[in-house]
Amino acid sequence: MMKIKGFSILIYLVLFSLVFFAVQAEAGSEKRRGTAGAMELLIPVGSRGTALGGSFNASITGCEAIFWNPAGLAVSTAKAEVMASHFEYIAGINVAYAAAASKFDIGTIAISVKSLDFGDIPITTEAAPEGTGQSFSPTFITVGLTFSKQMTDRIAFGTTAKIISETIQNVSASGVAFDFGIQYIAGGTGLRLGIALKNIGPNMKFGGADLETRLPPAGTEPGTRNSNLRTPLAAFELPSTLELGLSYDMSMGENNAVTIAGNFMNHNFGFDTYGLSAEYGYNKWVFLRGGFVTGFNPGNSEFVSSDEEFLYGPSFGAGVNLNVGSFNVLLDYAYRSTKFFDDNQWFTLSLVF
Repeated sequence: MMKIKGFSILIYLVLFSLVFFAVQAEAGSEKRRGTAGAMELLIPVGSRGTALGGSFNASITGCEAIFWNPAGLAVSTAKAEVMASHFEYIAGINVAYAAAASKFDIGTIAISVKSLDFGDIPITTEAAPEGTGQSFSPTFITVGLTFSKQMTDRIAFGTTAKIISETIQNVSASGVAFDFGIQYIAGGTGLRLGIALKNIGPNMKFGGADLETRLPPAGTEPGTRNSNLRTPLAAFELPSTLELGLSYDMSMGENNAVTIAGNFMNHNFGFDTYGLSAEYGYNKWVFLRGGFVTGFNPGNSEFVSSDEEFLYGPSFGAGVNLNVGSFNVLLDYAYRSTKFFDDNQWFTLSLVF
């Protein structure tokens, strides 16, 4: 009975995802590119998934799964895990990420935090174009709470609720977003299916003291006392995505294993992307990874990569899994080529209990 119930859940989620995809197909047209906000939600975290070009939706596990597919959090055999990751994004923006997860009777629960460090930005004015001597630093933070559960021996489900906060001097915006994901293991065939809906939530809007100014009311006589006037800003949507992934595990002897994976992402405000990746593992100790992702430009019906229209190119990385007494230490590295900007490098440390 449990298997039938789990299979029904899978069917419903697949149908819901397909309906969502159909509804968003026009919404993700070229006309809407760049019109979303809170784009930090799309910045990848963790070295493993990034080295694989984000194409491990169907097989990702552990704390990294919180970002790629929250269902994978429950698939992990660890009782608890702590993860920290850091990398320098484009234009010198530093991204830090930390997460902690633990299994309970009801399922696996995790907390995650992502923050962006823009550094100190000089304040310039019309009177001081070279700078006033003062500076500011925007604060972008996303905090997530994830629940993931193994519904059956083949189906896992996960969801993440995120609080988004963006502050630029005295102007700020806040919002909430939700991720939903499932992973399906096709018995002992080595096939896995992953589906993830990410960044679903209401619009956000900036407000704050820096949007206010003191001016005389329109149509009044000269000398009229100034009044506080606020500049209204339009609300912006979140960068929602639908991702479909498929992977296949192969064993080559007792100590060698290879996983090949593919991924499709429908982007509500950008190019749809297609990815392919592979991971080789030796004795569950050393791992080599590589991935390639390309964006589809509907304007000229061409696929682009490492291009002015789609900045990112191939990625690769490696990792080691070290047993230290009662827990394991995972050290992972990822490298991604980037057009115009310095190439990205991720460093990730995980403790698995």
